[in-house]
Amino acid sequence: MGRRAATHFRGKALGTHRRRTNVTAACATAACATALLTGAATLTAPADAAPKATAAPQPAATASAAAACGDGSYQAEAVLNGGTWTARRGNGVVYTGSDMRAAMQAAVNSLTAGRTSKERVVVRGSGSMSAGSRVSLPSYTVLDVCGTINVTGSGSGDQAPVYARGVRDIEVRHLKLTGAPLYGVFMRNVQNVVLGQIDMRLSRGLGVRIDNRGNTSQWTKNVRIDNVYVSGASSHAVETYGVDGLTIGTVTARDVGESGLLLNQTINATVTKVDANNAGAGTGYAAFRMANRNGRVGSGYPTNIRVGEVIARGGGRGVFCVSESGGAVIDRVTLSDTGNNSILIENCYNVNVAAQSGSVTGGGEIRLAARSEFANNDNITVQNLTVTNSAITENPCGNNTTFRNNRLVNSRQNIC
Repeated sequence: MGRRAATHFRGKALGTHRRRTNVTAACATAACATALLTGAATLTAPADAAPKATAAPQPAATASAAAACGDGSYQAEAVLNGGTWTARRGNGVVYTGSDMRAAMQAAVNSLTAGRTSKERVVVRGSGSMSAGSRVSLPSYTVLDVCGTINVTGSGSGDQAPVYARGVRDIEVRHLKLTGAPLYGVFMRNVQNVVLGQIDMRLSRGLGVRIDNRGNTSQWTKNVRIDNVYVSGASSHAVETYGVDGLTIGTVTARDVGESGLLLNQTINATVTKVDANNAGAGTGYAAFRMANRNGRVGSGYPTNIRVGEVIARGGGRGVFCVSESGGAVIDRVTLSDTGNNSILIENCYNVNVAAQSGSVTGGGEIRLAARSEFANNDNITVQNLTVTNSAITENPCGNNTTFRNNRLVNSRQNIC
C-alpha cells in the first residue's frame, strides 16, 4: 500500500481526499457481503512543526514495583496494634487513638516542614475511613499503605482517602481500598506524581481522578501510574483531565459503571494496557475513551497519545474517541461482545486503530461518525482487524480515511 505524505496535521485544516483500502472477507454464509476498494490518499503537512512532547516519569525499576510494601527506610509511620492506632516520627508519638485517618494524617503532618526532598510515611494495618474525609498529602511526600482502607458512610465534593491539591513530588506506592468512596485517589493541579500498586474493590465512586480543574491555565504535569485494579466503581476506574505527561502501565477495570480509562484534554501520554470487563454496561462510555480535545497540542493533533493494547469484554463501548480528540495510535485491540459500538470515532483527528493487530468479535459495530457542531473526522486509519459477526460503518464520509488490511468474517461493511 502507499504511504501517507505526513503524520501530523492541523485540526481544522480539512480537505476531501480519496482513501486507500484493502479488505478481505472470510464468510460463514453465502450471504456475507464483501468489499474491495482501492484509491489514493494524500495528506498535506502543517506549516508549523508540532511542539516537543514533555516526558513523564518512566516506570522502569521503581521502588513501588521493586519493594514490598513497607520495606526500606521511612521517616514516620502509623501502626495498628489491637484496636489502637499509634503514629510516630522517630521515637516521638504524634497520635494515639482509634481513628485510622487521624493517625495517617498525624504521621504525614509530622514530616519536616518546608522540605524540598521526599519523606516517607508507612501505614501498617487496616481500618475504616468516612467517605466525607480525606488524608491530604503535602509536597515531597511518599505514602505506603500496608493494609486496607474501608470507606464507609457518605460525603460530598472531592473527598478521597488519598488527596493532593496544588502540590508536587507525591508518591503513593501501595494502596488498597474497599467500600464506597467518592474518589479513591483525587489529585488536582499537581506535578511529578507516582502511583504504584493501587487496588480498589469498591461498591461505588470513581477510582483515580487526576486533573487541573482548580486552575485550568496550568497543566497538571508528569504523572505516572504503574498498575491500577478497580472493580465495582459506579463511575470510571481512572480519569484524567488537563494532564501534560502521562505514563500508565496497566489499568484493569472490572464491572465499573463508566470508563475503564478516560483521558480528557490530556497530552503526551503513553499507556501500556487497558484491560476492561463489563465497563460502562448500558452506557456510551468505553473501556478506553478519549474526549474533550484529548491529544490536541496547540491547534493541531500530532501523534502524542500512544496506547499499546486495549482489551474490552462486554460493557458499553470498546474504544471511543469523541469531541475533537485525536493524535492517537492504538497498537492492538481485542474487543468482544460490547453492548454498544465496539469502536466509535466521532469528530476526531489523526487516530490510528490497530496499528499492529486487532480483533472485533460480536457486539456493536465499528462506526465512524460526526456531529455537526465539530469538524468532521480527518486522518482516521482503521486497519489490521479481524471483524467477526459485526460491521464497519462510516457515516458521514470523513476526510483522509483509510481502511486497510481488515478481514471480514460473517460481517458487513458500508464505507465511503
